[in-house]
Amino acid sequence: MVHFAFLDWFWVVSFIILMTVCGILFYRLGKRSMADFFLAGRGLPWWLPATSVYATHTATDTPIWVSGVIYKYGLRGIWYTFFSAWCAISAFASTRIFRRSLAYTQAEWQTLRYSGLGAELLRGWIAGWQVFMNMFVLGWVGMAMGKLCAYLFGWPEWVGLVLFSTICAVYVLAAGYWGVVMSDFQQGVIAFLVIVIVSLWGIFVAGGPRGIIAKLNDLGESWRLNPFAFSGLTTGDFPLVWFLTMLVIAVIGGFGMGTAIDWYPEAQRIQSAKTVRDASYSIWSGTALIVVRNSLWAVAILGFFALYPNIRETAQSEMAWYRLGFEYLPVGMVGLFFAAVVAIHLSTISAHLNLGASYATRDLYHHYFKPQASEKELVWVGRVSTLILLLGSFLYGLMMKEITQWLIFAIWIMAAGIWLPSILQVVWWRFNSWGYLSSWIANLGFSWLVVWILPEFHVIPALPDYLQFWIMMVLGALVYLPLTFLTKPEDMDRLVKYYVMSRPLGWWKPVRLEAERRGLLGAGVPAPSKGVQ
Repeated sequence: MVHFAFLDWFWVVSFIILMTVCGILFYRLGKRSMADFFLAGRGLPWWLPATSVYATHTATDTPIWVSGVIYKYGLRGIWYTFFSAWCAISAFASTRIFRRSLAYTQAEWQTLRYSGLGAELLRGWIAGWQVFMNMFVLGWVGMAMGKLCAYLFGWPEWVGLVLFSTICAVYVLAAGYWGVVMSDFQQGVIAFLVIVIVSLWGIFVAGGPRGIIAKLNDLGESWRLNPFAFSGLTTGDFPLVWFLTMLVIAVIGGFGMGTAIDWYPEAQRIQSAKTVRDASYSIWSGTALIVVRNSLWAVAILGFFALYPNIRETAQSEMAWYRLGFEYLPVGMVGLFFAAVVAIHLSTISAHLNLGASYATRDLYHHYFKPQASEKELVWVGRVSTLILLLGSFLYGLMMKEITQWLIFAIWIMAAGIWLPSILQVVWWRFNSWGYLSSWIANLGFSWLVVWILPEFHVIPALPDYLQFWIMMVLGALVYLPLTFLTKPEDMDRLVKYYVMSRPLGWWKPVRLEAERRGLLGAGVPAPSKGVQ
């Protein structure tokens, strides 16, 4: 347990009041329409969604996860976070394509890209999946806060899980995405400054860069300083083929949509930006902040290892960065640190509450159940959906104990079997809805078989991450590629309309030629309006 003085509690209470009041102040904007409640009216300058990108992906579980991989693997563990580099590619590829479509959600985009029954099934599937997945994310982020509060105050884990997520829900229910993005701006600034302070403080406590290097050398652990300290080509706990796999996932993945679990919250920020240029800048700059953050964390956690080199339990090593702050900061600063932790927690909770509710409202209720619903009704459905997601997240959170294990599994389940199909649907005109839908279903089954079920029954050995990825990708391809060629291409009218609107990259020549033949592209055809540039 950590002792909090009056000044420490002052920082925490003041911040919570500031965030809650800020969200409530935007109540009038959030209640105007569904577009305001879920996209802030699509009129945000680039720096607001950029801050939101950074704040959303700086959650309570993030330093726990980063601490776990850096403590175990040394500086080479930073490559576990490299998957976020897909954003840098996306900023100039799929971000622009998605923003031009004007779809509220990734599920709605499916009905713009595809046609017929397959498109409708895909929209319902992805919408339902996202409602579940956001509950899942909220659960593991909430449990990360529960673990932290148990460490700090001796509370039962469910208290931290429920308390802060409930506080966050107040302003999300009131103002929707307006409350999310405006709070994210404040939370992002506060969190970044405190992360810098705590990380530098931890490095100083460990003896500074020179002291850390000397201690690691004395321990015979100097390999931890080398980010390229691979254990072999295919052998050991950190082989070169794993690194190459991560490069492929990150770099090529940016050309697709839905290649990582992070795409879905990014998509909401992309559509909330006022222009395509603003959307691109927001994704690029938000990712740059994430890279800086991860680098600071990595060095600080190396310092923690130099201080405590003999921790064997993952659940204990995952708390490395938090322990640097709470055990070594002076009185008064501890409360400021916890206030920043609350900030990064609320930013992620608010984002996923609103994101999950957008799928439940726009893609399920409005599209399938009541297309004639008024804007006022849809806003209220959004609020009810937000509350349902909150309650569901408590159930999922109580089922999770080890954050790193769940998070890595979620990354693989979203990035393996559907990774290539998510790229093909953007760059290849012939890929159809039946191919994409089958890739989702196949991946869901194969991932559980390869990662959990078959190793549990000793049918196959427990496989390293990179082998899981390639095996699931090959198994999935054996399903969706034959099905794509055995079924008809998408309706050409739909493809032409989509192409003219979104201008996708890749192999779209037959569609482009048809659009030119119809006079929809070429000399004399007006460019898209400024709002969709």
